[in-house]
Amino acid sequence: MRLVISVDVEEEGLFSGRYPRQPAGVENVARLRSLAFVRREFGLPLTLMVSHAAAVDPACRDELLYFKDELGAEIGAHLHHWNTPPFDERANPGPPDSLGPDLLRAKLMALVAAIGENLGVRPCSFRMGRFELGDIAPKILPELGIHVDSSLAPLRLVQGGVDHFLVPADPFWLGPEGARTRLLEVPLTTVPVFAFAPALARSLARLLPESWGAGLLSGFRRVLGLGVHPAWFGPRAMRLAALAHLSRGGRVINVFLHSSELLPGGSPDFPDQASVNALIARLRGFLAWLVRAMPVHGLTLSELHAQWTEQGGPGSD
Repeated sequence: MRLVISVDVEEEGLFSGRYPRQPAGVENVARLRSLAFVRREFGLPLTLMVSHAAAVDPACRDELLYFKDELGAEIGAHLHHWNTPPFDERANPGPPDSLGPDLLRAKLMALVAAIGENLGVRPCSFRMGRFELGDIAPKILPELGIHVDSSLAPLRLVQGGVDHFLVPADPFWLGPEGARTRLLEVPLTTVPVFAFAPALARSLARLLPESWGAGLLSGFRRVLGLGVHPAWFGPRAMRLAALAHLSRGGRVINVFLHSSELLPGGSPDFPDQASVNALIARLRGFLAWLVRAMPVHGLTLSELHAQWTEQGGPGSD
């Protein structure tokens, strides 16, 4: 089993439902040091998906370069399109695709340039903010040297947002087969308790009034979902998710969290240091169990892309 641990490195203030153009602080990025044990205790690399606000902050630069140079972390790109320049007249833009290809391309270029100028890295991996990967970005990202994406969250549906409810949990290729440039998609590892349940829920939702159907799918993950993400699931659900994924032929586990969840009060779910300590302990406990339970090979997203291509992952050219 190949294991990716990906962290969105970003500004604070992202769990209020408001996404202002002026970013909040990035105090939380210093708390990444609490994840150094992932490499030191388990030998597993991190993939750090860096937003524009974090990329341009001098204090963040030192933290990120420490993880890159001392702990072998990969620096990827994480687009928060609402506060990444350039801007148009809209104070609160909708989903990324609503920007159109020209403005979205300009924002992606600005993000990649900021990471290059401030961190000396040309990112090869990407995650869209709020998991809102639509149809436009996958066509642009390869132009910028990005060849692996991790924006899709199976079983997650936000009313009015992009619908990725039925995407598979294991990596797959985005784009037509035979295309010269395609993205490897590495979804977050979220699986159903029963393999047949998502398709059944989707069919049932179509028979219900629209608001009821959307509510059914939005709540599915909390009732019939399992995942390996310590901010979303408890220890038992994390272990069951890994075992279920393995039993169904899964070959990659992608663990995910936000850097802002490491700062007390940075997320409503982690209001104090005790809750943050519990989050870190949950991740440590899961990794300790995982390396005992099954053979695990830790990779960054770009390393996984290289292996998937060289070793003939499904759909490799």
